[in-house]
Amino acid sequence: MLTQEKQATALLEEETKAVSGAEALIIGLLEEGVETIFGYPGGAIMPIYDALYDYQDKLNHILVRHEQGGIHAGQGYARASGKVGVVFATSGPGATNLVTGLADAMIDSTPLVCITGQVFAHLLGTDAFQETDIINITTPVTKWNHQVTNAEEIPEALAKAFYIAKSGRPGPVVIDITKNAQIQKFDFAGYKPCNHIRSYRPKPIVRKEYIEQAAELINQAKKPFVLWGQGVMLGSAEQEFKTFIEKSGIPAAWTILGAGALPSDHSHNVGMLGMHGNYGPNVLTNECDVLIAIGMRFDDRVTGRLDKYAKQAKVIHLDIDPSEIDKNVKTTVPVWGDCKETLPLLTELVQEKKHTEWLQRFREYEAQEVETVIKDELFPTSEELTMGEVIQQLNELTKGEAIVVSDVGQHQMVACRYAKLNHTRSNITSGGAGTMGFALPAAIGAKFGAPNRPVVAVIGDGGVQMTIQELGTIMQSGVDVKIIILNNQFLGMVRQWQELFNDRRYSFVDITSPDYITVAKGYHIEGKRVSKREELTSSLEEMLNHKGSFLLEVMVTKENNVFPMVPQGCSVSEIRLK
Repeated sequence: MLTQEKQATALLEEETKAVSGAEALIIGLLEEGVETIFGYPGGAIMPIYDALYDYQDKLNHILVRHEQGGIHAGQGYARASGKVGVVFATSGPGATNLVTGLADAMIDSTPLVCITGQVFAHLLGTDAFQETDIINITTPVTKWNHQVTNAEEIPEALAKAFYIAKSGRPGPVVIDITKNAQIQKFDFAGYKPCNHIRSYRPKPIVRKEYIEQAAELINQAKKPFVLWGQGVMLGSAEQEFKTFIEKSGIPAAWTILGAGALPSDHSHNVGMLGMHGNYGPNVLTNECDVLIAIGMRFDDRVTGRLDKYAKQAKVIHLDIDPSEIDKNVKTTVPVWGDCKETLPLLTELVQEKKHTEWLQRFREYEAQEVETVIKDELFPTSEELTMGEVIQQLNELTKGEAIVVSDVGQHQMVACRYAKLNHTRSNITSGGAGTMGFALPAAIGAKFGAPNRPVVAVIGDGGVQMTIQELGTIMQSGVDVKIIILNNQFLGMVRQWQELFNDRRYSFVDITSPDYITVAKGYHIEGKRVSKREELTSSLEEMLNHKGSFLLEVMVTKENNVFPMVPQGCSVSEIRLK
């Protein structure tokens, strides 16, 4: 009997071992399949970094130069790989430096797990050194957040964090861990991933009657039109979407976050929606009879004036998040659920059609846009280089195989409009928040997330100066990122608005830049500046063929505007070609 008791005790000791909260966290990350972490150490998270020291052979930690750079890198990693991005930051200013990235990730549905250190539990609320109430600060910009004050809570909290971040409509999560919980040892029985939380339903129940109603509307439609967003990619439903489009024969246009779910040259891909989108998709939104929105949220940049948006159309809205249904645009038939599940059900019921004449209408508007806008932008006769021709030459050289990470501004709209994308998860940009400074760190993260694909960051001279210190991250990590700075010596998008709507009263948009090539060399990154058309292609080739990161500064015309454009306060059908 005593022997049996000894055996049972020995078995129990094998099953449980005393570890610190910090080590339990690292073990949990490994169990979740985490390979890369972006972070910056500090006093309140030091025990976690001490635990990480013993796992350097299993976890790749990328030391960023600023916590905002860290979270944008985490976003780029998540967007390129489809996995959850993981970010470490210390308490106080370290944690608050994550807030912009959290807001960006929240509105763009990017799965992140951010671990922040916090002061000792007994110091909470005392205004201790580097203490901030990060839970209340981040509540509006996270899908879930939680403060851990006891080491025994760490495994369960981490498991919940990953489940919530990646399930349903993805989003960012923050776990704030007090220093005592990181240090405290407890009997660790192993890590158990989470796949259910009571009262949390990540996916709504699919109602087949709505699928049937939607199919009936589509089958009766003479001028159906599909608008798709990032939800197609978040649901890994690219093939299901393609099958639906090809069977139904419906023209389809994309939001900037949806770009790439259907290849750029697909016969039913009619272009980009929104303020600087293509002419046909905007105008014909107000002529279609059935509007089918898939995994998109009817953002104001897409709809223009809501009281003049698609009033003639019956609206079908497929979305995993019920709160998006009827939020901005009144829906005729709501199709709740994951589009990977709902699209095949819908495809089965829709009739096979061509809609040849309707599709031709889009091509006619495209021809008009080519003649009025695109030809001059991509193949200019002016002496100065344009942003569009840079992207066009990049397309020719990469053949649509690159991941293009753009910042925010005119160059972003040009890159999104003209970049050729053959694959999903190839267009990474800050959509809903419009965060300048996003692209450089996001491109770093994207390369770690998709190491076998070329990654090209397209950045303006304004945005690059917001996170230029992340060149240090490139230098130390050795990551291979190609950087194109489109330098028009202006905060271009604001200048465009001031030109068009403020009588050219250029108020503080004339921005001076450093010598980017010298700055890059200071970080041991090769660079080159080009301003002549005859040097552009060879310079892009040099950049793409260079082993390691390369910075190419392209001097482009100063006062070029991005058209078409839907002026603020106007209907999408009032889009201007010039």
